[in-house]
Amino acid sequence: MAPVVSTVAMIRDQLRRSRLAAGMSQEEYGKRAHYSPSMVSAVELGQTVPNLAYLTRADEVLDTGGLLVSLRELGRRDGEPVWFRPWLEVERVATQLRCFGATMIPGLLQTADYARAVFRLDLGLTAERVEELVAARLERQVILDREHPPQLTAVIDEAALQRFAEGCAGVLAGQLRHLVACARRPHIRVHVLPQAVGLHAGLFGPFILGRTADGSWLGFLDNQTGGTAVDENNEVATLLGRWESLRSDALPRQQSIDLLEEIVKPWI
Repeated sequence: MAPVVSTVAMIRDQLRRSRLAAGMSQEEYGKRAHYSPSMVSAVELGQTVPNLAYLTRADEVLDTGGLLVSLRELGRRDGEPVWFRPWLEVERVATQLRCFGATMIPGLLQTADYARAVFRLDLGLTAERVEELVAARLERQVILDREHPPQLTAVIDEAALQRFAEGCAGVLAGQLRHLVACARRPHIRVHVLPQAVGLHAGLFGPFILGRTADGSWLGFLDNQTGGTAVDENNEVATLLGRWESLRSDALPRQQSIDLLEEIVKPWI
């Protein structure tokens, strides 16, 4: 069993033990914590992954001394796959982030429903593991809500925005509305690379670039089975060059927002 499953199971078991030690039923605990009995049950059965607000309240009601939030921090570090963790540390200290989405929306801008739909494409993942990955994906996005967030610029191929089909149209519509909302935030820029561009430098695949406080750039490449961190100067320079090419071919900010709204309009 993967470490992240053990961590999540530990949180779930500790929640139940702490509630029982306090002599509370699920209903009584729910009333004190301001959660429904069904929510409490879903968390303890592993049907729902508890978020920070839930565990913070649980620590208060059950008087655990902050244990549950501390366990969650361990789970957060283990939530993303092992190969992705070094890049998470880069994102957490980056002052600027640049990402290119070739076939899907970049992870930092994904909704929970969109991320869930993407993870479910891997038939080897259990439903519980999918929810763990979704929770980790949303936790990763917390950097965008900090008091001093990084400046994020995303270029997304228009093809990734047009994947409407029966069964997933609602998910993509919600995702595009979220993209518009993100694009209007002062520290986020979203640019669409129109299909009319034809062949472009992004056809080599999606990537992310991060600039640290000392001015250096690092990169990360996605692939079918994992990902690769890039810190060699020549390789980083190649990614920066491809980024400049993509950014110059992409639509300006407002035109990109207008196109997003036009694409989603028939599906609202």
